[in-house]
Amino acid sequence: MPELKDRLRTDLTTAMKARDELRTATLRMVLTAVSAEEVAGKEARELTDDEVQAVLRREAKKRREAAEAFAGAGRAEQAERERAEEGVLTTYLPAQLEDSDLVALVADVVTRTGAAGMKDMGRVMGQVQAAVAGRADGGRVAAEVRRQLG
Repeated sequence: MPELKDRLRTDLTTAMKARDELRTATLRMVLTAVSAEEVAGKEARELTDDEVQAVLRREAKKRREAAEAFAGAGRAEQAERERAEEGVLTTYLPAQLEDSDLVALVADVVTRTGAAGMKDMGRVMGQVQAAVAGRADGGRVAAEVRRQLG
């Protein structure tokens, strides 16, 4: 069994024993998403740690977007709950890159690829996303690539 999925299950048990409602609900939700991903497609399979991390990133992004939507609609209590759930999920993800590190990484890829303008954005994005490996949101990466190419 992948190590991250095993850790999620262990932490769920701990949260249930501690009667931590937020953590319990969040971990149940993410484990359900992982299970759904495992049975999606033509045949069931067990996800690797990288694939489980991708599910965690996707779920954290959903929480972030939901919190923004709730806050925009004036529903502060629901927005706070979504932010709290995102906080639980981010503890299982690698640390995010600082802005300065992202700027340097994009600049390095632009130099190495010889990118000259927006027409080369796809090539630069592909290499930056591979180097970032989930340590920065795609929107942040795209914005920085656009800034440096534009």
